[in-house]
Amino acid sequence: MVCADPLQAPRATDGRAPDVFRPGGWVPMRQYRDSEAVDFVIVGTGAGGGTLACRLAEQGFSVVALDAGPYFRPLEDFASDEAEQTKLYWTDDRIVDGDNPLQMGSNNSGKAIGGSTVHFAMVSLRFRPEWFKARSKLGYGADWPIDWREMWHYYAEVEDALKIAGPVTYPWGPKRPRYPYRAHPLNAAARVLAKGCEAMGVSWTETPLATLSAPRGLAHPCVYRGFCVTGCSTNAKQSVLVTWLPRALAAGAEIRDLAMVGRIETNHDGLASGVHYVRNGEWRFQRARNVVVAGYAIETPRLLLNSATDRYPDGLANSSGLVGKNLMVQANQAVWGTMDDAIRSYKGPPSLAITEHWNYDDDKDFFGGYAYMSQGPLPQLWANTQIGAHGLWGERLMTAMQDYNHVVGLKIVGETMPQERNRVTLADEVDQYGLRIPRITFSYCENDKKLIAHSLNFMGQALAAADARDIWTQDDDTCHLNGTARMGNDPRTSVVDADCRSWDIPNLWICDGSVFPTVGGVNPSLTIQAIACRTADRIREMARCSEFAVA
Repeated sequence: MVCADPLQAPRATDGRAPDVFRPGGWVPMRQYRDSEAVDFVIVGTGAGGGTLACRLAEQGFSVVALDAGPYFRPLEDFASDEAEQTKLYWTDDRIVDGDNPLQMGSNNSGKAIGGSTVHFAMVSLRFRPEWFKARSKLGYGADWPIDWREMWHYYAEVEDALKIAGPVTYPWGPKRPRYPYRAHPLNAAARVLAKGCEAMGVSWTETPLATLSAPRGLAHPCVYRGFCVTGCSTNAKQSVLVTWLPRALAAGAEIRDLAMVGRIETNHDGLASGVHYVRNGEWRFQRARNVVVAGYAIETPRLLLNSATDRYPDGLANSSGLVGKNLMVQANQAVWGTMDDAIRSYKGPPSLAITEHWNYDDDKDFFGGYAYMSQGPLPQLWANTQIGAHGLWGERLMTAMQDYNHVVGLKIVGETMPQERNRVTLADEVDQYGLRIPRITFSYCENDKKLIAHSLNFMGQALAAADARDIWTQDDDTCHLNGTARMGNDPRTSVVDADCRSWDIPNLWICDGSVFPTVGGVNPSLTIQAIACRTADRIREMARCSEFAVA
């Protein structure tokens, strides 16, 4: 096995914490005492928290980032085994209800250092510029308090940090620089998407992906083994685990794994003073001058609500009453068919070709948009799909699986509308730590249903135009959770400001997908990382003006 570049792959010691490569060789990771008040304690190490930890540490702040999951080492801990890799998912108890209860787990939650990026599909897309002013320009949702031109700068920064592999030119939106790495070659499933798009008269392109298409240091490029969404064991995938976090460690941050944060402490002045967390069966308290919550759209509001006090009886940062509300998923419906020729969709990353036509074409009878991509389901997932969708079992399932190598699919990432009735609240039941678990309530609105129906109809026509047969739809899947702590310009209608700073508690920050006012029709990871980079720069500017306490 070829090892990755030292700055990409922390080396294991006798525990879970890695050694860090600095000039002169490998040294132990910096470790802070709980009693030592660090500048920032960050809860969560995914796309938001991990990126922010890196950028703050590189700016000279003292940083401790906590995560409930373990610190995996891909070259040692990951296997080409679907069942084994379920260890990457957040499968703790959660209660779901509403008209359309959500399936929680592999498609929207991660429990590991690096968060969901450890098993994400690597699709790295920019928001359509008009989405940042969706209410003003497109007539739905809410406006973001950030200008798209500023976000374009941070998108470019993240794309370079991850060495995104993408097309020479991108067919939609404002012109942008060429992606850092060349696009990956298309597999057969991607070529079916291309054929269908061309028959339907819409543009398509290679999907911008956060996996290497050429060597990076000692890290070799993608070998197209197909186990991308179960954890890349070769370090070709440019997750937060192997990009931002090694940089954070080299800059002096501490990444503390297996540390479940249960409550944020506030002092007599109403400011955050640190976090209570459990590690190795013992509750501990990490002091901090600033607290950042980056647990994503379910665990972030859960922590804020579980941190209620007499002074903040409705939970922290919740004077607007919006913590936990406006939960948004992304629709993830699919159309499947069978081709005469072998497709073997598992070869390569699952989404090698994409069309954003319906994100940019506003001639439709619903608000919002969607992209759709080629699909590459692994065998176990495909068998479970047959069981769930068609009730197959035994000999009938075995017969259906004989067509596995000829199956082809298209799947959307579709925008759903922000609704206050879609929310995260606290259930009465408690988890293994004695913490109240989240209740997740979700129902589609009529606009959501129109978008889904449109996408299934269009993708079905596209597959038929590409000569697929036995076409059927999968209409019950979702992905990517966002919202529940939205950003805005008004403390009455938002939880944080444009800098991800709580309106109510000036040294409490939220930096993850929960701050999204709208969700868009593209995968959110690039936008979350761009927001984190922007937040780090804003914090540095505030520190220079002494707007909050740091060392």
